[in-house]
Amino acid sequence: MSPAPDREQVRLLALHDELIRGAVELEDAADVVQIGPLWLGRFGGHGLVTYRDLDGARGPDLIDLIAAAKAHFGALGMGFEWKTRGHDDRASELDVALRAAGFDAEPAETVMVGEPAMLIGRASVLPDGVVLRQAGAGEKSLADDVAAVGRLHAAVFEHHRDDYDQAVLAKLQQRPDRVKLWMVVNDAGGVLCAGRLDLTAPVAGLWGGATDPAWRGRGLYRALTAARCLEAAQRGCTVVYAECTEFSRPILERSGLRAVTTTTPYVWSPTGRG
Repeated sequence: MSPAPDREQVRLLALHDELIRGAVELEDAADVVQIGPLWLGRFGGHGLVTYRDLDGARGPDLIDLIAAAKAHFGALGMGFEWKTRGHDDRASELDVALRAAGFDAEPAETVMVGEPAMLIGRASVLPDGVVLRQAGAGEKSLADDVAAVGRLHAAVFEHHRDDYDQAVLAKLQQRPDRVKLWMVVNDAGGVLCAGRLDLTAPVAGLWGGATDPAWRGRGLYRALTAARCLEAAQRGCTVVYAECTEFSRPILERSGLRAVTTTTPYVWSPTGRG
């Protein structure tokens, strides 16, 4: 049995539910539709379903909500992700209902929340021959840097979206004041570590953190995280959060973030078994 959350975890989880969940997650969506307590957003060729809570839906009502989401995105001819949180009421019932409706659960990630000041002063010293910078700030173009980060993601993550380069480049070009891509590169220009910073004051999101396996354990991701949090603090953000894998969680914990819950994406495709 997991230990009961302490007072600080309870406080940070409340901030997560208040500031991070729901419509705010869909601010960059091409269009947004609300069905009951659900928020449905379209991002390019895929969709996302999120919510603050399910407003007590269970049994037939829960099944109806799932069917409505499938019908919405099915009519658009696109697959989508139903984003769940482990601390929600009836999370196990939702798991059963989504699987029965043809969704596939991807690996769970840990949701980490904290304050920028917790991480700013904890940067590590980078090894010789590597540089920390923002994408587009070196000799190569922004598009070339994004493509290089995309290759790193494809090598590191099992579930890598084919439209990653296009989606990230569009974010950086359309919202340069709010979206930043940080990277650690070697002398040859190879990307060893990278991660995005999304700024929606008072919240800063740390997204897409990836490190070349050959370079793990050498302080790259920790330095990358500290740089992003410094920028977040300078831009007026008071809350930082990340959804992280087993590789980045220990680093973020050592940097000062706290684990408050988990998130599991359930994915459905109109051409799948559902």
